[in-house]
Amino acid sequence: MAEIKTQPTAADVSAFLEAATPERRRIDGLALAGIFGEVTGAEPVMWGPSMVGYGTYRYRGASSEGDWPRVAFSPRKAQLSLYGLKDLPEGAALLPSLGTFTEGRGCVYVRKLDDIDLGVLRRLIAIAWDRDDDPER
Repeated sequence: MAEIKTQPTAADVSAFLEAATPERRRIDGLALAGIFGEVTGAEPVMWGPSMVGYGTYRYRGASSEGDWPRVAFSPRKAQLSLYGLKDLPEGAALLPSLGTFTEGRGCVYVRKLDDIDLGVLRRLIAIAWDRDDDPER
């Protein structure tokens, strides 16, 4: 089985978020960092060149395995990518009440934070944070 390619780095999270473009992504990225940090109580770590992650757990997929952030986000140019929110049944059940979003295989895409319910986002982050397959617990 292959090891996951995206790994934690020593890159500066604040510098990454401050450099995000367009301006809406920078503003929403900084807001997400505050929300994720508040809910998790953890310090953010850059995973690869563009993902801000919190905590770790041991991921085992069909063709790869390795450590992966429990929750993460990326302020990409086109939209915000949110990771870990639908991995567990409780999160998947709550997801429809988040607001306007689309889904990828492992993430939730949001155009702007104004499109979603931040209270529901906080609950989704808390659900994912409490997963029991975390090697740090």
